[in-house]
Amino acid sequence: MKYLFALCLMFQIFTFEALAQQYQYHTVAPGETVSSIARTYNITKEDIYKYNPDAKNGIDASAKLVIPLSSSGEAVSTQGAVSFRTHKVAKKETLFGLSQQYNVEIDEIKRYNKHLYSEELQTGEEIRIPVKANQDAAQNSNAAAATASPETNQAKPQETRNTREHVVLPKETKYGIARKYGLTVQELEEMNPKVGVLQPGIMLKVGTNVLDDSVIITDETFEFYEVKPKENFFRLTQRFGIDKDSLIALNPALTDGVKSGMVLKIPADPDTNTTDLSIDNFDEASGKSIDLKNDISNFETKEVVVMLPYNLNKIENDSTKTYKDAILNDRVLRISLDFYSGVLMAVEEAKDLGISTNLRVYDTKQNAQQVNNIINTHNFSNVNAVIGPLLQTTTEAAAAQLSAENIPVISPLSNKAMKPYMNLFQSRPTDEMLVDAMLNYLQKNAGNKNVVIIADGTNYEIKSRLGRILSNARFVNPSEGYVSENAMNAVLDPNRENWVILESNNVGILNSVTSGLNRLARDKNISLLTTSKGSGYDNDNVANEHLARLKFRYPSVDKEFDENVSKEFIEEYTEKYGVNPNQYAVRGYDLTLDVLLRLATAEDLYDSFERYKGYTEYNENKFHYLPRSGGGFHNDAVYIMRINPDLTLSVENDF
Repeated sequence: MKYLFALCLMFQIFTFEALAQQYQYHTVAPGETVSSIARTYNITKEDIYKYNPDAKNGIDASAKLVIPLSSSGEAVSTQGAVSFRTHKVAKKETLFGLSQQYNVEIDEIKRYNKHLYSEELQTGEEIRIPVKANQDAAQNSNAAAATASPETNQAKPQETRNTREHVVLPKETKYGIARKYGLTVQELEEMNPKVGVLQPGIMLKVGTNVLDDSVIITDETFEFYEVKPKENFFRLTQRFGIDKDSLIALNPALTDGVKSGMVLKIPADPDTNTTDLSIDNFDEASGKSIDLKNDISNFETKEVVVMLPYNLNKIENDSTKTYKDAILNDRVLRISLDFYSGVLMAVEEAKDLGISTNLRVYDTKQNAQQVNNIINTHNFSNVNAVIGPLLQTTTEAAAAQLSAENIPVISPLSNKAMKPYMNLFQSRPTDEMLVDAMLNYLQKNAGNKNVVIIADGTNYEIKSRLGRILSNARFVNPSEGYVSENAMNAVLDPNRENWVILESNNVGILNSVTSGLNRLARDKNISLLTTSKGSGYDNDNVANEHLARLKFRYPSVDKEFDENVSKEFIEEYTEKYGVNPNQYAVRGYDLTLDVLLRLATAEDLYDSFERYKGYTEYNENKFHYLPRSGGGFHNDAVYIMRINPDLTLSVENDF
């Protein structure tokens, strides 16, 4: 499938280049005039003046002009031999300043000083500056002219010689212009602080290093994107829904690797960036369990921040009883404490594996402004991951504040879809993911079953979806909060396995269906399933014994831990805290250990997803992160659980 898409994409690229207006950046040679240049490209002088209004006042040698190409126009090569000069970095010098001083692209400086791809300039260090032969001669000529005529040099400042003006063309964007001149968008905006929204015809100050290749002005087919810190091929290909080869075809500079600040040309169609959970598009590698403990290689101390809503400011500190009352009365505080106890257990486990962790904990007070205050008043520059906060608004606040540095923020418990920040990881699958997982399970396994769908009026949407994927299903409609045993018996098959899919959270419907099917199961093979196990199933009127006899199956975020597998963890937790771990303590442990192991087996969390395609699994939880449409990641690993006749739980599927 991906190869077909790649071919279609390449066809789009070539078709677009054939039909779109193309432009050539021409360097004026000594003796050339507007007329001679127009004849060279088979265009009129007015065509040149349209895109270069300042040319009406004359053109100078080495000036660069925007040339609209005719069908027979050809690009002119301006490459020359490369030599080098050594530059000792002075205080406060930047790559942008050096590129202007030596009239060379920033990426060219980095190419010959590889450490600058990941490090900042250091005062006093010596770097190599590439200089083309014709450029070197021109700079020597300029230096001589400056010596002979200091008055002229004063009248024409340094920045005038190292910058030029660019006329904004229709449909051009800041990203596109920055790409043409080897700048980042931030550098372009710093050079033009008074320019807001771009309008065709306005003049921008830009660098003198212009792409020699033909430039195609973007339209609805393509757009530009500036690479963020820590982004790699995995994130880019998943974000834009194209493979690595196609991305490189659009951006040849990527052959040297992904670098922060690069401006890339990418498909503009947002529909290419969707996560399809259907079986046909399932990656077999994603369905394999992996054990990261076998690949630990990064032993640097992990800097981890935990943000939880303790609300300590509301607790009076005058007595122990006050603390106890606060814990008993505040459910969020209890969850936070349980979760944090699991975090500490995971840190200890990681230490035994050779992974050191510097753990910082902050009280968010269930307040987004408090989250902002914490980040603004503490140093987060070296943080590898933030676990928490628990609530949606505070989690989104943390992700927004830390998005510029691409510091991962892991939401531990929320199942609500959040804003698509690039650095936000939702570790708990959403309710919609649970439904999709069960639909896939049904689509894969219900083919030879007699399928009966019972859904009340509030579940008409899922009833419709079930009907589409299970076209031979039969339907029974509840009436006044009840389903009769006779109505169900009429659609059951005595000679086949019957799968009854129940979509309701109404206790009366649940009770009548489960008790009626329990009696009918004495002489028929019946299984009960649902895409959403709501709170109604916890009601005393819905007997667990009936669910067990009906082999009840449902999707779940977590499973019941196996005491044989988790025996050591349970014993250590009980010894340390005096109670058995609940689901929040287990999740705190599972999530934190997964984060620490990922950081210890890769450069960072983003790199770990590129290296390891399968899912990780611990006591009750498993993790398999996929990029979200628009940005960020979510964990799509869901269990299909089954209640056994002895009332124990087992995993029906392994992913």
